[in-house]
Amino acid sequence: MSKMTSKGTSTSYSRRSYRLASDTEKPKVTGFVNDKLLSNYLHRAFPSSENTQLSASSRKPLNFQNLSEHLDRLLSEGLDNEAEDKDQNMDGRLGPATVVLDHTSGFEGLLLVDDDLLGVVGHSNFSSIRATSCVYKGKWMYEVLISSQGLMQIGWCTLNCRFNQEEGVGDTSDSYAYDGNRVRKWNVTTTNYGKAWAAGDIVTCVIDLDEGKIAFSLNGISLGNAFQDIRLGPGIAYFPAISLSFKESVAFNFGSRPLRYPVEGYRPMQDPPEADLVKAHRLLGYLKNVISASMDTQEGKLIEQDSAQWQAQGEPTVLITLAHIFDRFAPLMCKVYLVEDVLMTYFLSILEGGGAVDEHPLIQHLLDLMWLFMEDYEIQECLKQLMMSLLRAYRFSPIIPDLGLQIHYLRLSIAILKHEKTRKYLLSNVLFDVLRSVVFFFIKTPLRVEEAGLEELIPTTWWPTKFDKEGKEVKEETAEERLRRRAYERGCQRLKKRIEVVEELQVQILKLFLNNKDKGSGDASRYIFLNKFRKFLQENASNRGNPAILCPPEYMVCFLHRLIAALRSYWDEYRRRNPSAMPSEDAYVPPQLFFNGKVDYFDLQRLGGLLSHLKKTLKDDLASKANIIIDPAEISAISMDDLDEDDESVTQQRPSGAAAGAGGLARPSWLSSPTLGRANRFLSTAAVSLMNPRRSLTTVEKVKVRTLSVEQRTEEDIEGSHGNDGLLLGRPPDEPDHLITEKSLLEILDGAIMMYNLSVHQQLGKMVGVSDDVHEYAVALKDTEDKIARCPAKRKDILDELTKSQKVFSAKLNHLSRRLAWINATIYSKEKMLDIYWLLQVCIRVIEHSDRTKTLFAFMPEFYMNVAMNSYSALKNYFSPVNSMDELPEYQETLSQLAAILAKHFADPRIVGTDIKDSLMQALASYVCYPHSLRAVERIPEEQRVAMMKNLLAPYEQRPWAQTNWILVRLWRGCGFGYRYTRLPHLLKSKPEDANMPSLQKPCPSTLLQQHMADLLRSDSEMAASFLNSVLNQLNWAFSEFIGMIQEIQQAAERPERNFVDSRQLKVCATCFDLSVSLLRVLEMTITLVPEIFLNWSRPSAELLLRRLAQLINQVLNRVTAEKNLFDRVVNLRLPGLESVDHYPILVAVTGILVRILVDSDVQGIQRATAVLLADPCFQLRSIQYLLGENELAALGAAPPSAEKKHFSLQAYPDYISLEELGKVESVLSHLTRESKQAAATALPTSEEDLCPICYAHPISAIFRPCSHKSCKACINQHLMNNKDCFFCKATITAVDDYTKPSSSS
Repeated sequence: MSKMTSKGTSTSYSRRSYRLASDTEKPKVTGFVNDKLLSNYLHRAFPSSENTQLSASSRKPLNFQNLSEHLDRLLSEGLDNEAEDKDQNMDGRLGPATVVLDHTSGFEGLLLVDDDLLGVVGHSNFSSIRATSCVYKGKWMYEVLISSQGLMQIGWCTLNCRFNQEEGVGDTSDSYAYDGNRVRKWNVTTTNYGKAWAAGDIVTCVIDLDEGKIAFSLNGISLGNAFQDIRLGPGIAYFPAISLSFKESVAFNFGSRPLRYPVEGYRPMQDPPEADLVKAHRLLGYLKNVISASMDTQEGKLIEQDSAQWQAQGEPTVLITLAHIFDRFAPLMCKVYLVEDVLMTYFLSILEGGGAVDEHPLIQHLLDLMWLFMEDYEIQECLKQLMMSLLRAYRFSPIIPDLGLQIHYLRLSIAILKHEKTRKYLLSNVLFDVLRSVVFFFIKTPLRVEEAGLEELIPTTWWPTKFDKEGKEVKEETAEERLRRRAYERGCQRLKKRIEVVEELQVQILKLFLNNKDKGSGDASRYIFLNKFRKFLQENASNRGNPAILCPPEYMVCFLHRLIAALRSYWDEYRRRNPSAMPSEDAYVPPQLFFNGKVDYFDLQRLGGLLSHLKKTLKDDLASKANIIIDPAEISAISMDDLDEDDESVTQQRPSGAAAGAGGLARPSWLSSPTLGRANRFLSTAAVSLMNPRRSLTTVEKVKVRTLSVEQRTEEDIEGSHGNDGLLLGRPPDEPDHLITEKSLLEILDGAIMMYNLSVHQQLGKMVGVSDDVHEYAVALKDTEDKIARCPAKRKDILDELTKSQKVFSAKLNHLSRRLAWINATIYSKEKMLDIYWLLQVCIRVIEHSDRTKTLFAFMPEFYMNVAMNSYSALKNYFSPVNSMDELPEYQETLSQLAAILAKHFADPRIVGTDIKDSLMQALASYVCYPHSLRAVERIPEEQRVAMMKNLLAPYEQRPWAQTNWILVRLWRGCGFGYRYTRLPHLLKSKPEDANMPSLQKPCPSTLLQQHMADLLRSDSEMAASFLNSVLNQLNWAFSEFIGMIQEIQQAAERPERNFVDSRQLKVCATCFDLSVSLLRVLEMTITLVPEIFLNWSRPSAELLLRRLAQLINQVLNRVTAEKNLFDRVVNLRLPGLESVDHYPILVAVTGILVRILVDSDVQGIQRATAVLLADPCFQLRSIQYLLGENELAALGAAPPSAEKKHFSLQAYPDYISLEELGKVESVLSHLTRESKQAAATALPTSEEDLCPICYAHPISAIFRPCSHKSCKACINQHLMNNKDCFFCKATITAVDDYTKPSSSS
């Protein structure tokens, strides 16, 4: 039997002791106090109307023998006519007294319905459902709680209405609906009506069947009559009904709970439990009487006392009196209407006085009484309904300026959760049953700033007013603008302070959950929370493909920040008690958590692949380094389990019939459930078998979920004890043996990082959209104001239109700037930024510690690496410029640590996942685009820098080479020929979509990393040859693909019929062009840093590489510079998606290479390069002349081209190409002109027999051994890079000798 210890006393009461006494026991009980005092006390507690006029002496004495009879008589007073009134109330309504959604026959489409049959989620294009009861006369109403603000039509319909996937409520003649998404009303036709709704709003639907009118209200504010003269008469009755699109959700209140906004003169569809309501209020009154009076047994009189300070002192008289009350009160408190209307209202009134929650201990004492006097099933149902009502009230309360309603409900939640037994019950059975408590940690963003009172709170709005050519904000401001900005910032601070009050209350709730000292009854709250929290993470990690059953990202963001605040509070509190422990600033998760099996990571990917694979391949390392032995039976069991899952996934891919639609819907989410209940009915008009009202899910619908081992874990399993390391079992030798903190906090930290990866980062990126909108509207407003200033006074029509636009933009900016203030306070504040920065630092430390475990690093879950990259990205892109990253503590050091991680692990062989490898590569590519992060890369130890460059120079085959190439290009940009630009010349007039993109940053080359690259290529000739060979191969492929694609685009554009080129094809085409340019830039970089790779022919492959380079340069030049060629025509089309395709970037890159080999080299190098270039059969001097705007005709003295035809010329870009660079191009042209003439004059005709039989471009110059077949050196050298067999006879070539044709004898 459970015990209850009253606060303030040491008395322990047995619940059985104070049951109502039996007849045989009654005489003994009255001996507690004298009969007169007892009678006075009971009359004071249970006053009756007839006794109030009588004096104490003339009243009938009351004692515990006749109290039950007296109490029953009091409760039944005035309720005799209840049944008669109820019959009259039924007039005008047909159907069951309890009104719910008709889940048997009154629906169309696919729907998910909650277990209380009041919440519904659309699961097909446009699903409809009606209620079980209808009305035909009188005035009626019901409420709808809007959980998502999408497409829905809410209203009334008759039984004859027939709906389908396209037509719903309001689309047929006898159905009427309001649609707050499109702000319209519907009855076959549609017109504007009402205003937009948002998630968290309450729509009231009223119908007057006496006058034939239908109207709607939003959050208690009437929207006016929507329909008049609706059809009435015999056979016409109206059902509440809704149609909603996919994933939209609502909850109905037909009257099962108190209506939030009752309308005078209208009755709810379901009658309130009037008799029970009267009884509950009377019993509550008696309870208040008991706690506001006490007995002085010495003086024999009653004493009035402050009920707020009341507590059960153990007097038997009081306890037996309370037992009589609770004997009747407890059964009533199982009904949701009574809990909400009576109990919750009373509890809220206790806290109305203000002050800290601890100053109101009465709620704790009342909960003690409830646990003492109510049966287990009664108190549990009561607490469940109480907490659900609180959650609903918090979630659907309108936002008011002081957030008073939210604060009110959170304070009561804290008061209830402070009660240990109540807290543990709710944690175990209610709050984390699909994690409903997340609702308490969310602060919704008001879409209507007027109603939220933001206009009063932030009277002055501000937005940027000056922009540069690229649309970036300019920081200059006038004195007036400065005053406006400061007034706006003061308003934002006022708002932030109010929001912080709510956030602090939310943190208090989480601190109660994380209490690990309340071990009075079973496990401490923290361990119950930890197991439920892990289950929540599993549900969200395992169902990524089904958004309907996930915790929404906006809730997850708020939950994460509150969790971090509570976690760090407990972490630092532990350190105060244990000074040797780590402070939360240095927090990290030890690597053994990832491989000792104490924490379940579900099926999340590890860096080294699947856990089952790692356990097999690294079992010896686990044994030697961490002393963890993997049971062979477990490995075989894992293998069999994987096979089972594979088989199951195959069968699940081919479900049959109606069950196919339900296969993934076995467990919908608490958010989909607007009433926060379980949605356990899946309705489908396509499946008759699923229309059975109480049918459980079929076996086909069952989704296999591995049971969590955490459910059975105890405190000892987590924290450990003597000789047991708990979660930290298996410490590897490289991991320091020091006290970090309580082990349960480590697991919560691990879960917080997982939460960020699941959806928080995605939401942070999404909410930046409001800031982007402000920027776009501010640019548009500035543009409009400039046009007004330039508009001639005589064009009044234009001026009026511009003024109208100016007003619209200003109004929108006023609204958005206030909304942005709310978002900056709740999501992007400095405190929130520090939370994300802390997670980044934690992840960096975790990666560093795990890296030291060598091979065991493969066990680390991928999400740690993802969060390290994403949190840095969020800090840089989402929180700035509101908060500066430079103000973060130890920011530069953190940047360098992250740079070292990216540099080391982007090519780490221990990491096998292609997605994570790509992410690391992209993160590094982005890192080197910005000066501050590039300098961080330069600050990492030299050994790591050199290793990074070596990995970047690995051959490009069989790996994501495009990103690698992009990194090398960024290190070079700013040093190459004409390569100092941020944007291409022909794109300067257009505004970039996103000026913060890495590719649009100003050049910031790294000479230090360039030097490392040069040293590596110079010292390792084999690596240099393979790297450059792969670059040339990829250039050949990328440019050939580009040419093939523009041929297809040109053909499509020339067809007479109207053709649209596929946007994906255009994107791929532009990508191939950009790759070709970047590969040419890497070749320019290489030849500038290490020219000997191509020009010192004593190095192996140098001559071959130079010949291949010349061949590709000539190919590019010929394709791009030919008169009226394909490239010209496609560029002139200026197709969207091909903006980057232009002459300048590719020709300047090629020119850079030509200048390096023909002007900036030594004499021998220039001679070799010239000879190879001219020897290539594709060489055309015209292509070089094209670079300077010349052509062959002009060079030969012919007439110049007409002025209409504009030729490309490097001279046309003085801002991009210096005079010195132009001079070098002229030197290249004059040199090649001179050398080509000389070569043409001295060249001897070569017979076909003397030409290489492979390329027919060069004379035979090599002979193979042992087979003696011949070719030119270029062909055989290129062939031998990939193949050792002879071209002709397939014999293995052992050597290649120079071949000179013997002179013919005369």
